[in-house]
Amino acid sequence: MAARLAVIAAVLCCIAGCAPSHQARASGFDEGTSVHTLSVGGVDRTYLLHKPAGLSASAPLVVMLHGGFGNAEQAERTYGWDQLADSARFVVAYPDGLNRAWNVDGGGCCGRSAREGVDDVAFITAAVGDISDHVGIDPARVYATGISNGGIMSYTLACATNLFAAIGPDSAMQLTDCQSPHPVSVMHIHGTADRLVRYDGGPGAGFAHIDGLPVEEVNAFWRNVNHCATPTSSTVGRITESTAACPEGRSVVLITVEGGGHEWPPFATQRLWEFFAAHPR
Repeated sequence: MAARLAVIAAVLCCIAGCAPSHQARASGFDEGTSVHTLSVGGVDRTYLLHKPAGLSASAPLVVMLHGGFGNAEQAERTYGWDQLADSARFVVAYPDGLNRAWNVDGGGCCGRSAREGVDDVAFITAAVGDISDHVGIDPARVYATGISNGGIMSYTLACATNLFAAIGPDSAMQLTDCQSPHPVSVMHIHGTADRLVRYDGGPGAGFAHIDGLPVEEVNAFWRNVNHCATPTSSTVGRITESTAACPEGRSVVLITVEGGGHEWPPFATQRLWEFFAAHPR
């Protein structure tokens, strides 16, 4: 039993990108990374904020959402957003899901946050508002991205709010019914061999049993929401990129990694930032 638990823990750490914790940080909105706490629905919620030196008076904001079993510190360590933000001069927020998960409002995902009806849409909306109140953020250049449960949450945010100019889900699925979607640019990244969130839809492996539509159907849904033209595709090696141009400068993109698993590909952070930077509201 102990060996089995060790294997399970190792798999979960692989998915979430576990690594040693950072040292404690001071609060405030100074340059560097700081920690902030908000009361949302009577619950204290926390997010990390990375603010580079030399920001413009109206900077872009990227909200990076960790996967299930991850947290804000793990997301900051793992996905390389701070380094890119320092060079490209944008702000990155890392919200913390309660119980290391997000309530994505659909599909039975994910864990205790879903069972208890945690209002993560309200929390992330409040965090963006808090950042806007204290840092010079351009409201036309606010973006959300995430992996796995966090990527699913980015779809929920696009369906439930009008905060974001673009979203960038990775290894994720749309599980909310999204009855009133807002036009938004979308770049979805997914591996065809993802066993936890299946590219071709249906129940995934693992105890979360994420069961959604095929990725290409979700992509078609957002092309329809955005009234996009027929997509064009190009393939380089294992990576196929399908791009549909849409009115008002929006676009819907699907990047398919042939044989890719449940992971954040090495190119993802740079490619997502290029997409975000090209798609303000």
